[in-house]
Amino acid sequence: MDLWLSPLYDAEGMRGVDRWAIEEREVPSLELMEAAGRAVAEAVAGLAPQGPVRVVCGKGNNGGDGFVVARLLREMGFEVDVLLLWSPEELRGDAAVNYERSGGELVEGGLAGRVEGSGAVVDAIFGTGFDGAPREPAAEAIGAINGCRAPVVACDIASGVDASSGEVAGDAVEADVTISFHAAKVGQRVAPGKWHTGELRVVAIGIPPGAPGEAAAGEIAPSVLDLAPRRGPHSNKFSSGQVAIAGGSRGLTGAVRMASLAAIRAGAGYATVAVPSDLEMVFELAQPEVMSVGCPGGDGCLVPASEKAVLRTFERAAAGIFGPGLGKDPGSFELARSVVPRIEAPLVLDADGLNAFAGRLGELRARQAPTVLTPHAGELGRLLERDSAEVDADRLASAREAAEAAGAIVVLKGDDTIVTDGSRAAVNALSAPALGTAGSGDVLSGVAAGLLARMDEPFAATCAAVMAHARAGRDAAARIGAAESVIATDVIDSVPLALRPDGPVE
Repeated sequence: MDLWLSPLYDAEGMRGVDRWAIEEREVPSLELMEAAGRAVAEAVAGLAPQGPVRVVCGKGNNGGDGFVVARLLREMGFEVDVLLLWSPEELRGDAAVNYERSGGELVEGGLAGRVEGSGAVVDAIFGTGFDGAPREPAAEAIGAINGCRAPVVACDIASGVDASSGEVAGDAVEADVTISFHAAKVGQRVAPGKWHTGELRVVAIGIPPGAPGEAAAGEIAPSVLDLAPRRGPHSNKFSSGQVAIAGGSRGLTGAVRMASLAAIRAGAGYATVAVPSDLEMVFELAQPEVMSVGCPGGDGCLVPASEKAVLRTFERAAAGIFGPGLGKDPGSFELARSVVPRIEAPLVLDADGLNAFAGRLGELRARQAPTVLTPHAGELGRLLERDSAEVDADRLASAREAAEAAGAIVVLKGDDTIVTDGSRAAVNALSAPALGTAGSGDVLSGVAAGLLARMDEPFAATCAAVMAHARAGRDAAARIGAAESVIATDVIDSVPLALRPDGPVE
C-alpha cells in the first residue's frame, strides 16, 4: 500500500491479522482481549461518568472484551452492571473465561429500563465479524442504548455496522466514541457506518508489526500532497501543464469559471475553456486569467456542431475537464458521448458530463487516457441506473462497480469521499461541512485536473485533489467564521494553502 495511505481493514483482513498474531507469533489471545478491554475501560474512565456504567455484552469475543471492561472499571472504583443478552451457557472460549473473571452479578430484565440513568454505556454486542441486520435480543438492546442519554463507548466497532463496507442493514448503535483495536476499519470511515462511529480512537493491543495480507482500503493522508511537483527557476506555463475545460450554458457559466480558476490555483500553467460562442463574452469579461474558445452551433449551449472546436481545445492539454455547467440539452449530451471517448488527455468528467453517460458507463472504456468521474450519490445512481438511496446504503461497493464498468477512477463525493479504480480504494476522513455548497464540486474538478496535469500517477493525483479540497473547505470555514457562510470561491481562495502538506488540518 502507498505510504500516503493509512490502512483500513475489513473483517476478513482483521481475522487474518488476529490469527497470525495468535498462531504464528504466539501472542496469547487472552492477552489481546485484556489489552482491548483495558483501552475501552480507560476511555470510559476518561469520561468521568456520573452514575453506574452499563456494559451490554454479546456472546462472542466482543462480549468478552466487555467482561474485561467491566472487571477493570470495578477495580477502578466505578459502579458497573453487566447486561448479557444471551445465556451464559452460550459463551465459549476467551469470552467464557473473562465472564468467569469479571466478578459481579448479571443484571436481568428489560433493557430499556436498565440503561436509563447510566453514567455511560459500553457497547460490546457485536464485533467486526458482524454483517446483516441485528435480530432479537440485540435489536432491542441497540434501541435501548440509542434511547438513553448517556455517552456510549463502542468496543472495536459500533454494533450493527458492517466493518467491511460501512453498511447498516438494520439498527446500529450510535456511539459517541469508538475504540478500534489495532487498526481502523473500512466501516468506520465509510457512511453510513461513519455516522455511528463518533470519535474514532485506534489503539494498539499487542499485535506485533509485520502482519501479512493487504488492507482492504486506505485513509488518505496529507503526505499525498508531497507528490505534487513544485515550480523551480526553469518552470514555465507550458511545463506546468495546460488544463482544457468544456462546458457552460446559459445561466451556468459560473461552473466553468470556478473549475478553470481552481485548476490554475492547483498549479496548472494555464487554462483554456471551450464555451458556447454566444456566451464567450460573458466568460471573457469575468475571468481574465483564462483563455476561451467560442464554440458554434447551439443557443446558449454546446451541441454536436461544437465538436471540432471542442476537440481542438483539448489537443495540447495535459489534462481536461468535461461537463461543468454543460446543461441537460439533448444536443449537449450527444456532444458529450461523441467527444469524451476521443479526448486524448487525462479527463475529469463531472456534472452533466456524467449525466450524459447515465446507464452507458461502458462507453467510457473506449477512452485511451485516464478518466476520473466525480459523482455525488444521485449522479452515481443515474450512472448505475439505481436509486441514490441504494448507492448510499453501500457506497464503497457502488463506487467500485462504477469504476470497473467504466475503466475509470471514481470519486464518490461526500463527507466520506471515496476514491477507487475498482481494485484500490481510498477514503477521505477529513470532515469539511463547508463543502456542502453550490459550486464546490466544480472546484474539486478544477483541483483534480490541475494535479492530473502535473503528477505522474492518476490515482495519487486524484487522492491529492480530494485531500486538498477538504483542507481548503476547512480553511475557508475558519477564515470566514462559519461553515454555513462559505461559498465556492472562498474554497478556491484557500486552495494554495491547502496544497501545502503542512497546511491547515485541524
